[in-house]
Amino acid sequence: MAYLLDANAFIEARKRWYGFDFCPAYWDWLDTVNANGELFSIERVAAEIQAGDDELVDWSRARGEGLFLRPDAAVLASLSQLSMWATGGDYEPAAVATFLDIADSYLVAHAHAHGHTVVTMEIVSNSPKNIKVPNACVAMGVKYVNVFTMLRTERARFVLG
Repeated sequence: MAYLLDANAFIEARKRWYGFDFCPAYWDWLDTVNANGELFSIERVAAEIQAGDDELVDWSRARGEGLFLRPDAAVLASLSQLSMWATGGDYEPAAVATFLDIADSYLVAHAHAHGHTVVTMEIVSNSPKNIKVPNACVAMGVKYVNVFTMLRTERARFVLG
């Protein structure tokens, strides 16, 4: 089992809790856990990150396919199942179309196909106007946690000196 990070695990971390300028240990920790084969994301998340214009763009580009995985046949099969769930639910057509077009659907499908745990800062929502990652995870039987739970579970330590 590996962690599979949503875009917000990178973007919100950079903006709010673990800026490159004051907490480089977070980014070093991600690199270390990725090198151990225990943490990844997907290429569609990389594309979302790289649509920005900040140091996170450079950081993500430097990691490439070692961190950001491509979909394989198993992911595409899971994506088909996820699509059936989304279209068969109580969501508005626009919500379904958006969900299936952005990284979120591929993230959940990848986790489902390969037994990964999704790391997201989203929370469950019952709005028919928006499909949230945790809702899709629950529907597909995929485990999900937030960034802080992942860090505590893995006993990450960002200690001065």
